[in-house]
Amino acid sequence: MSDDPCFLSAAEAGRRIATRRLSSVDHVHAIFDRIDAIDGRVRAYITPLRDHAMAAARRAEAEIATGLWRGPLHGVGFAVKDNYFTAGIRTTGGSRLMLDFVPDASAHIIARLEAAGAILLGKLNTWEYGTGTGAVHHDLPFPVARNPWDLDRFTGGSSTGSGAAVAAGIAPFALGSDTGGSIRLPAAANGLQGLKATYGRTSRAGVLPNCWSLDVTGALCWTAEDSALVLNVVAGHDPGDAGSSTLPVPDYRDGLRAGVASMTVGIVTGLPDSEITPAIAAGVEATARLLESRGARLMEIPLPAPLAHYRRAAGIINPADSYSIHEADFVERAGMMGQALRDKLTTGSMIRAGDVIAAHRLRRHLARATDALFGLCDLLLLPGAYRTAPRFDDPAAVIAFTREGAMNIASLSGHPAMSVPCGFDADGLPLNVQVMGPYFGEGRVLRAAQVIEDGLGERDRRPTLRGGDLPLAPTPPVDRAAREAELAQALATAAAELPRLDNKFAEPAGVFRP
Repeated sequence: MSDDPCFLSAAEAGRRIATRRLSSVDHVHAIFDRIDAIDGRVRAYITPLRDHAMAAARRAEAEIATGLWRGPLHGVGFAVKDNYFTAGIRTTGGSRLMLDFVPDASAHIIARLEAAGAILLGKLNTWEYGTGTGAVHHDLPFPVARNPWDLDRFTGGSSTGSGAAVAAGIAPFALGSDTGGSIRLPAAANGLQGLKATYGRTSRAGVLPNCWSLDVTGALCWTAEDSALVLNVVAGHDPGDAGSSTLPVPDYRDGLRAGVASMTVGIVTGLPDSEITPAIAAGVEATARLLESRGARLMEIPLPAPLAHYRRAAGIINPADSYSIHEADFVERAGMMGQALRDKLTTGSMIRAGDVIAAHRLRRHLARATDALFGLCDLLLLPGAYRTAPRFDDPAAVIAFTREGAMNIASLSGHPAMSVPCGFDADGLPLNVQVMGPYFGEGRVLRAAQVIEDGLGERDRRPTLRGGDLPLAPTPPVDRAAREAELAQALATAAAELPRLDNKFAEPAGVFRP
């Protein structure tokens, strides 16, 4: 492990700060020196908070010196996607509509982290409103974040800056939000651990909503241990979040290194193999064999329904919810929005109520059927993103990276799922695998992630910030009327293909709760 403060894991930085082998002031100062040196190329930050962070680091150092230790993250820096509200600090949502918005209060899980002594470093790049269609049009008020493994490539969205910042060594860990994969996709693209916890395990209060029944907050980290430490702090009931679970929170460090010898791992079959690149398929296979070599029993388990059913349900629920949330902004100021957000909300405005109800009914059916798989196994193993990070000059591949993965399964079902790095392809780009667990089974998922991490032994490999010469010109404006007609046709096709349940007594789940 490097001794450079910027390349320590959050857990190791916390250990050194607690034992006074590293001062929090030096830790934070080193990170901001690196932000100054490289973020003009990476574009991870929208609002770096040097003065705020240095003041917090001095307080942390003084507290630790007098014996007041708040926990393993005391004095450790973190950054947050700019859809998280921060008291007295601008929160833009990556949008022209929010450039001057300064919240009065911080998001609940930021408050939890700060109470644990963690230090807010700044606000990170994001797709507009933390949402979008998968397309990147380079038409937002902030330059798009770039992938530190190859600066000409996509970071994954929508937590674009969160993935780039952790990989580039300019945030020890970062908060993101996940509706259809927006924590796990940037983790996959940037070679990180990205955990979407069980729906309701972490609070969404104070985070600009995207889709009420799908949104989950969480962190992107460098190691499984970091993920466990952060989840220990941010998980738990919040009365300010209507979907928040009241179940007690375990210590996720307990059993982290207990291995998988007692587990049955289901290898998910029935995915559209034509979409999965050979490198990703090889990474998943190698991960399965690694788990088997550590004592896990492997069994093949088919999805209970075609992956297309999960995608179709999400494709109706997500834009409908988003339109309901952001209707006033869309009606009054759509012209100020970037094309991706405007396209999504336009689609949401055209969805019929009957299709929304049908999608929610299908979702409940898929969630129950998916949950039944954990009666056969302890964990599921499957791809997350089906390809490595694409180049920005291949917009079709950027959209496919977002849409043609298996992230929607856990998003719709509400189960915990984690994107875990599992090696590199021939171009030096990170590969990924996805580990799913039963409801509130984050501990099992983290145990498997730790085994994979230990078995590969690649956490010392860091990006070299190659590339970055590709010009990123905005997409030319589109004919608005023609675009609306195109979206309406696509929506009509999607609605016609949405499976309907014959059982008239199967109620919809308005807000999903496992």
